[in-house]
Amino acid sequence: MKLDPRWSHFCFALTAMFAALPATPQTSRPRQPLVLPLQCPGGDCPLLNGVPQTAGMRSGYVRLSPGAAVGWHTTGQNEESLVVLRGQGEALIEGQTSKPFTAPAVLYIPPTTRHNIRNTGSGPLQYVYIVAPAKE
Repeated sequence: MKLDPRWSHFCFALTAMFAALPATPQTSRPRQPLVLPLQCPGGDCPLLNGVPQTAGMRSGYVRLSPGAAVGWHTTGQNEESLVVLRGQGEALIEGQTSKPFTAPAVLYIPPTTRHNIRNTGSGPLQYVYIVAPAKE
């Protein structure tokens, strides 16, 4: 099976993004590596729930039907990344023009940014969000 070259670039970008994250000091209890299946009977399923499971990172798997949106929100002082697995949509950022995207893609949302994600395609939009405390 031949891998689509876009996936190679996507995987490289995702690896670079995580490599650039600052190291978090260990707490008194070491955390364990996890492998979590992307199974979600509903539209939004948490994967990582923050402390004590992680050092503060949260994530989840989202599936949006055509025309659906997650709703306007902010992640407060946290930064957010979306790893788009399937479909197409647009990131609506308060005060800016919409930012269209098609899978595979990675989106970055800075802290305190009010935003919404909408499925603009004819099929499902599937992505994993990752929210982590921002550090300057």
